[in-house]
Parts: sequence; structure tokens; C-alpha cells
Amino acid sequence: MLLKKYLAALLWLPCLAGLANTDDANKSARQLIQQAMKEQGIPGLQFVVIKDEQVVLSETYGLSNVENHVPATSTTLFPINSATKTFTGVAMMQLAEAGLVDLNAPVSRYLDDLPEAWRGIRIRQLLGHTSGLPDVVDQKGMIGGGSERDAWKLVRGLPMDAAVGAQFSYNQTNYGLLAQVIAKQGKVPYEQYLAKHQFGPANMPLSTFGDSYDLIPNAATIYSYSPRGTLAKDDDHRLSRWMYEMPYGLWAGGGIQTTADEVARWLIALSKGKLISKANVRNMWIPEKLNSGADGDWAAGWPVLQSSPERQVAGIGGARAAFIVYPDEGLAIIVLTNLAGANPQRLIPRIAQLYKK
Repeated sequence: MLLKKYLAALLWLPCLAGLANTDDANKSARQLIQQAMKEQGIPGLQFVVIKDEQVVLSETYGLSNVENHVPATSTTLFPINSATKTFTGVAMMQLAEAGLVDLNAPVSRYLDDLPEAWRGIRIRQLLGHTSGLPDVVDQKGMIGGGSERDAWKLVRGLPMDAAVGAQFSYNQTNYGLLAQVIAKQGKVPYEQYLAKHQFGPANMPLSTFGDSYDLIPNAATIYSYSPRGTLAKDDDHRLSRWMYEMPYGLWAGGGIQTTADEVARWLIALSKGKLISKANVRNMWIPEKLNSGADGDWAAGWPVLQSSPERQVAGIGGARAAFIVYPDEGLAIIVLTNLAGANPQRLIPRIAQLYKK
């Protein structure tokens, strides 16, 4: 009997060691996050650590709104901007699994009346930013300075930026077209498709769409320390509101507002094969090839930070929101902030080192 109890105790030792290691990692992660908030002047932040398909740490700090001293909570909505593209990548894989889209097919199979130079671009080249298309967005917003409709008319008349498949070139035209494909093949608008096929199955009831101009309850106010060009002393160090626009036609490229906890549920559902098959999760994270045979910088909606020896894929948006997935380590880390320029993707690798095997 004593021998059995002794052996049973030995079986628990690795589990107890794992718990202790996680507790130590969590403590250090909290310290790193709070230090970064102090050094960068980040008003509000949510972060989550997922290990082996389980949330091991979920924390919220600071203020959702500085001027009214509104605390950030776990249910505060943060914009993830271009990290939305990862959700669009999953949507395209879902349509492919349903036999409604062929990722190797030209976009002209699904969308009519495209410029001749656009017709041969494959769906996967839109996802991987290797299309060579001109960008419907410039430094000031939608090109032309007019309406969203006018910008789309204008971009259709511009020359190609590069030969199709020749190089990686990030732009929003790709994801505007993908939103149209999803709406047509999914038979509902893009945002409704995501609500039904991703937000619902992953238990994301708070997640929605919008930008600074939309009235979204419980949404964090976005800030920046960027210079405003006034004559005020130390103007480049003054916290001010950051207004950003995300037109409806570009929601597939940057429109989601969500929480770190809901992104965590989505990543766990993805890992478990609840949104697309596990095989297609792996396929979705394979870098898109260029015509030269070299790997592009992106896979199907996901920046590929590293392919080997350890895979790293990410969602990065607005210089204020990021999540990085380390598939080979069973690890994912999410950091959402309301400071443009916080660039949490630079901090996440330091946190990840605390949890790696």
C-alpha cells in the first residue's frame, strides 16, 4: 500500500513542476507587461497567454478612456485592425472546405467586370499579398480624397504595381476583393459571414466591426504620442486622440473590434479544428510562394514571422494590437492596447520565452 502511494506521488511530480513553472512564467509576464506600459505610456491593455489549448493567464490593466478615467476591463473592445486579415484567411479556408472557393482559381471566377490585368490573379495571391495590385489606400486614406466608391473606381484604372506573383507587396485592395468573394460565395455580407461561421462557433459575443467614427459601446479610445505639428512645447510627447478610418469595403482587412479573451477563444477553437480542419490550419500557415520559388512574407491571411526551425505566425494591426502563435510549442500570446505605436509584436517574443519548453 505504501509503495502504491509512493508511486502515485511520483506521477504527480511532473504536473506539480509544470504548475510551478507556469506560475513563475505568469509572474514574470505580468512584470514585463507592466514595465512596457510604464516605459511606453500605454493607457490601457489586455493580454492573454494560451498554453496547450488552455488560457493560463488573462490580465487587463490601465484605462480604456484617459480623459474620463474609465478603467479598461476584460470586456473592453479594442480594434485589432490588420490582424482582422487572419479571420479573413480562415473564412476563405472555410469556403474552400465547403467547395465554394478554389484558392488556386483566378479571382475572375467569382467576381465579374474586373480590369483585364486583375483577372488572372489567384485567390491565394490576394491572401498572401503577391497580387501586384495597386493599393486603394494611401497615407491619407482612400485614394483620391473622395468617397469609398470613387476610390474603387480610381484604383481600377491604375497600372499594376508589379507582375502577378513577382513579389510581396502589402496592400488593402487584396482584402477588399476577398470581402467581395466571401459575400458572393457565402451569400451574406462579410461581417455576417464572420458572425455566423467564426464569432458564433468560437463564443465571441462581444466582437463587432467599426472604426473611430462608429459609436461602439464599451470600445476603448485610441491614443497616440505622434506630433500634431503645432508650436506647443514638447508636442511630440503629448498624449492625444488617434482617429482612424476603416471604410466598410475594407472591413475584411482591418475592421474587427474585440477583446483578448475572445481572440483567445477563437485561437483555441482554430487549434482544436472547430473552425477548419487541423490539416487546413497547417495549410493556411504555409507561406505563399513567389514566381521565383522563394517564400513570400505572408501565408493565407497571416504574416509568417518564421518558418523554421520553429514556426511563428501572427496577426498584427494598427501598431497597437498583436497576437503571435507558436504552433510547435503549443503557445499563443495576445496583447491588445489603445496606443498607436505601442507595437506589442515586439514585446510578445520576450513573453513567449517565459513559457517555452
